[in-house]
Amino acid sequence: MQYLEMKKGRVEIIPMIDIMLFLLIFFIMITVHMIPSQGLPAHLPGSSSSQELPKPKVILTLHADGSLEFRDKSITLAELEAQLRQGNPSETQVTIAADKGADIQALVKVMDACRHAGVTAIGLAAKPVS
Repeated sequence: MQYLEMKKGRVEIIPMIDIMLFLLIFFIMITVHMIPSQGLPAHLPGSSSSQELPKPKVILTLHADGSLEFRDKSITLAELEAQLRQGNPSETQVTIAADKGADIQALVKVMDACRHAGVTAIGLAAKPVS
């Protein structure tokens, strides 16, 4: 008489690890796309020599009508200067995202306010020319 051997059920671990890794990557990608980046409603001018910069600590948005936005709030030049002086102005990096329709004089006034506050690292945002 022949006895049948009882086989234990096995959980295949390799396919399970593959699926878990796929789910992890999927949720990371979905989460990254859900996090809103700093919104720049300005239409940035193009530049053929633009380069990727590290994330700035302060982003200022200068609109075409001359209004200035700091941390999603409208702000005057005097308020901007006071805000920049509160931190460590010599270590603060400021990036100005000026609308391409913005007046150059308004841009210079914003840069002057940053300099008066003690900020030395001032950059201008531009998008690459396609």
